[in-house]
Amino acid sequence: MSSQNASSIGVVGLGAMGLGSATAMLEAGLPVIGCDISAKAREIFEARGGRCVSTPAELAAECRVVVLVVVNAEQVESVLFDAPASGEAALAASLAPGSLVIQCATVAPSYATALGERLAALNLEMLDAPISGGAAKARSGDLSVMASGAETAYAKGQAALDAMAAKVYRLGGAPGPGSSVKLVNQHLAGVHIAAAAEALALGIRMGIDPEVLYEVITHSAGNSWMFENRVPHILKGDYTPLSAVDIFVKDLNIVHQTGRELRFSMPVAGSALQQFTAASSAGFGREDDSAVIKVYQRLSGIDLPAANDGDAGEGLS
Repeated sequence: MSSQNASSIGVVGLGAMGLGSATAMLEAGLPVIGCDISAKAREIFEARGGRCVSTPAELAAECRVVVLVVVNAEQVESVLFDAPASGEAALAASLAPGSLVIQCATVAPSYATALGERLAALNLEMLDAPISGGAAKARSGDLSVMASGAETAYAKGQAALDAMAAKVYRLGGAPGPGSSVKLVNQHLAGVHIAAAAEALALGIRMGIDPEVLYEVITHSAGNSWMFENRVPHILKGDYTPLSAVDIFVKDLNIVHQTGRELRFSMPVAGSALQQFTAASSAGFGREDDSAVIKVYQRLSGIDLPAANDGDAGEGLS
C-alpha cells in the first residue's frame, strides 16, 4: 500500500455538511475519498475533484482516518457495523489496527461513550467530534468541533480537523464529553428557534408589522442569534431546509433521552420539542426549522409572509 493511500481520509456522508467538509479538506490538499448512498452526491464531489466509493467498507483498503458526517446513531451503526451485500466485512472490522474514526453526528453522550469502547475493542481510535456552524461554514472549513478523545486520536486526526474547522474544542480524554457539549448546544438552539417563532407569531397576532418587529428586536435585549438568523427566513417566506424541523425533533428527543438517563427534568426543552413535533406532524418536517412558526399559523390563523424566491440565511446544526 502506498504512503499516499495510507494517509487518505474517508468521508462518509456527502450531504450539505459532509460535502462541504470533504471539499474543504480536498482544497486544503488532503487526499479525500467520499462515500454516500446517493449517486448524485458522489457525482457532485467527483466534479469537485474528489474520489468516491459506494460503500463504507471500500474505504478500509485506503484510509486510516474516516470521518462520519451522517444524521444519527442508527446511520453511524450502519456505516461502521453493517456488512455490504457483496459479503465483505463491515468498515469497523476492516480498518487497519490503530485507524481513527472521527464521529461527527449528534448522538446521545451515552452512545458516544459506548461506541468508543466498542471501537477500542477492535483496536481502533475514536474522536467524539460533533460539528456546528452550518453548510456554509462546512464549505469554507470554518466549523466548530466539540471534540473528546485521546491525544493520539487528536494527533491522527489533526490534518482533517485543521481543514474542517476554525475552532476545535478539546473537551476530554475519551468519547462522551464532545457529544455532551453538542447536546447543550442543540438544547439551546432548539429552544431559541421555538421561542423566536412564538414571539414573532405573538407580534403578528397583535398586529405588528413583522419587518418592524425584526428591526426592533435585533437591536434590543430580547434578541438572540437564532432570532436574528431564522426570522429572515420567515420574512422572506423561504423555508428551504438549511436545517430541517425534523433535525430538532431528533436532537431534542436526544436531549430528553439523556435527561431521563440522568433523572434531570427539562420542561423548557420539552415545550420546544412539542412545538417541533407538532410542526413535523403537520407536514413541515422537511422544511427549514423556522417553519415551526406554522404551528401558530394553524392555531391562530395569523398571516405569514408569502413564499418567494429570496435567499435564506445560514443554517446551524
